[in-house]
Amino acid sequence: MPEDRFNRPLRDLRISVTDRCNFRCGYCMPAEVFGEGYRFLGRKELLDFEEITRLVGVIVRLGALKLRLTGGEPLVRPGLTQLVQLLAQYDAVEDFAMTTNAWHLAEHAPALKEAGLRRVTVSLDTLDEDIFLRMSGGRGRVGRVLEGIRAADEAGLGPIKINAVVQRGLNDHSLVDLARYGREQGHIIRFIEYMDVGTMNGWRMDDVVPAAEIVARIDAELPLEPLGRNYYGEVARRYRYRDGGGEIGLITSVTQPFCGACTRLRLSPEGRLFTCLFASEGIDLRGPLRAGASDDELEAIVRGTWRKREDRYSEERFALAQPREHKVEMYHIGG
Repeated sequence: MPEDRFNRPLRDLRISVTDRCNFRCGYCMPAEVFGEGYRFLGRKELLDFEEITRLVGVIVRLGALKLRLTGGEPLVRPGLTQLVQLLAQYDAVEDFAMTTNAWHLAEHAPALKEAGLRRVTVSLDTLDEDIFLRMSGGRGRVGRVLEGIRAADEAGLGPIKINAVVQRGLNDHSLVDLARYGREQGHIIRFIEYMDVGTMNGWRMDDVVPAAEIVARIDAELPLEPLGRNYYGEVARRYRYRDGGGEIGLITSVTQPFCGACTRLRLSPEGRLFTCLFASEGIDLRGPLRAGASDDELEAIVRGTWRKREDRYSEERFALAQPREHKVEMYHIGG
C-alpha cells in the first residue's frame, strides 16, 4: 500500500459527485459569487457513474477503506441511488457514508439505505431559524433539515453525525442548543472551526472560534471529558458527556492542525485527484480514463500521486509569507 512523503497511508476517499448545490452558504458558495449566471460543470464534463465506480475500485485496491460521497450537494445529482448501489459492491470498504445538507434526504433515505449506504453526515450550522436562513444564503429551513435527519435515523443510516461550521458573531451563540439537540436525539455533533478553504469566502482569523473555546462553552452547561480517537487518521477530537449522554467532536484545522495523520484523497466531479482540502491543483484521471487507460495504468497514476504527496497546509498556514492566491473551492471537492 502506498505511503506519502510523510509516511501517511491512503485510507479515506471523498468522492464529489457534483459541483452544484441548492444552498449558498457563505463559507462555501457565497451567493454574491455563485449567482444565477454562474457556470457549473456540464453533463459531459462530469464523470458518469460507471467511471466513478471504476476509479473508486482502483483506489480501493490501493488501500482506501472509507468512502464518502460529497458535493456540492450530492442529492441534487439525479439517480444518485444507482451510484450508491454500484459502490456498495466493494467488500473491502469498511465505511460508506454521505455528507448532505439534508434538504432532499427525507425522500431518498430509505432507498439510499436499501442501495447500500451505511450512514449520513448532515450539515446543520444552527437551530436558529433566522441565522440558518442567513447562513444558507436565504435558501434553507431548519424544519426540513430536521425532517431529513429523522428520516435517515428511521431508515437506519446511523450513527448520524451533524457538522456545524462555527463563525464568531454569527452562530456561535447557539452552540449549546445544538449540542443539547444532538445529546437528546442520540446524534454526534461535530463543531468545525471556520476554515480558509478556497479563496472566495472572505475568511478572517477574527471570525474563528477556537475549539478550546467551543469545548469550554459547552462544558459549562453540559460537562465534558476527552475521549481517544477511534482509529488512525480520525480528524475529530472527541469528547463525551460525563454522565454518559453521548459525545461531540471538534474539527480543529486552524488551531490544532491534524495534517500529520491525514489519510484523505479527494476525487472531484470532473475526475481530478486532490491530495489536500487546501490544494491548488489536481491530477487528471478523466483524460486517461476516457482515452482507454487500463486499471493498472490508472492505479500507477494514483499511486504516484500519493507517493509525491507532501501537503500539510494547516500546519504551515501562519508561516506562509503570503496567502495562496489559488486554492480549490470547498463546493468542488467537499469538506
